[in-house]
Order: sequence, then structure tokens, then C-alpha cells
Amino acid sequence: MENICAQDPTALMKIIQTKLKKINDYEASASLKTQIPFLRVPDAIVNIYYKKPDKIKIKNKNGISLVPKETVSISMYSLVNSSYQALDGGSDKIQGIPVRIIKLLPADENGELVLATLYIDTRRMLVLKVKTTTRENGTNEVELYYGKFIDSGLPDKIIFSFNTQDFKLPKGVTFDYDDGSVKKKESEISQNQRGKIEITYLSYSLNKGIPDSIFK
Repeated sequence: MENICAQDPTALMKIIQTKLKKINDYEASASLKTQIPFLRVPDAIVNIYYKKPDKIKIKNKNGISLVPKETVSISMYSLVNSSYQALDGGSDKIQGIPVRIIKLLPADENGELVLATLYIDTRRMLVLKVKTTTRENGTNEVELYYGKFIDSGLPDKIIFSFNTQDFKLPKGVTFDYDDGSVKKKESEISQNQRGKIEITYLSYSLNKGIPDSIFK
């Protein structure tokens, strides 16, 4: 087994922190697919803006992008740079790749985040999956796939999985249901099902400087 695999969880997290610190901000072009069991949502091309530690904005020039706040509110950088206790969670395989599981217990027992679980490819020092449990939104998962942008440590594709029980459409927005009916009340879409958001990155522009006004 590689020495890196034998390192304690805190040491592994410091390496991940160092890699993430290299990305101050980015603007990306991406395709976005939204799969919510009871809604028909068209695919879209979006611009994604990120600025550390935790500013994220998704803009769809042609309409509304249904991306639940909880899927983007906890950025990877802010997560690994928060105060926590890192625990060894064993090992597993993600995407056919052996991973080390690290569980993060937040120091703030009264905070929104209850638990975060990271699945780390210790050969390339990449996070392949993150599972977060929050007080208000339950458990959400994000799986990261790497390819042509791997030299920057950024994923080619991200798949979010979230609970639709508390999902609400933006005010004034309507979409067709899968059964052909039209949404009438926001409360009608509160159902205990899982939704999925798939973001495939087409290009990144890194560390060019993004004004805070973009995120308002």
C-alpha cells in the first residue's frame, strides 16, 4: 500500500486543502441537465462563477436553472477549510477506483452541517465523491468525474443527488409535470423523492478575478 494511504485523515485533508487553494476563482461554461421525477425541465447551457471561499453563481441566459441552493451552498474549499475533526471511514471503490473514506465532524455542533464524508482517490489526491448531511436539507451527494481538466484539479462532470421533499420552484415560475399537468402551487411539488443535477463542464477560465457583484 502506498505511504499516502497510510497517512492519518488530518494529513490527507491538508494535502487536499493545498490543492484547492490554487483555485481562487473561475468562470466556466457548462451544460446542465436537471432530473426531477415529477417535472420536465429542459437541458440548458449555463455560465458558472466561483470565488473562494464559498461564492457560487449559475446563470442561464435562456431561462431559469433549477439548481437547489443546498447543492451549491457548501463549496469544497469552504468545507475542507472549516473547523472539523477528521476520522478514518475505511475504504471503498468509486467509479471503479479505490478510495479512502474520510468523515468530517464539524467543530460547531449547532451549525447547519452535521457530517461530511469524502471519498478520496489517494493516488491522484482527488475527491471523487462528497456526501453531506445538513440539519434542514437532509443528505445530499455529489460525484465528481475528472478528465481533460484534471491538471487543474477540476472536474469534467459533477452529478448532484438531492432530496426533493423540500424543493420549491422559484417564485412565479411554472413547469409541466411529467404527467402533462401544469404546476399550480409550490406546495404540490414537495415529494419525498430524489432529484439529480448533472453539470458537464465545457471550458474553464481560471484565476482571472471575478467581482463580488456577479454573485448578487
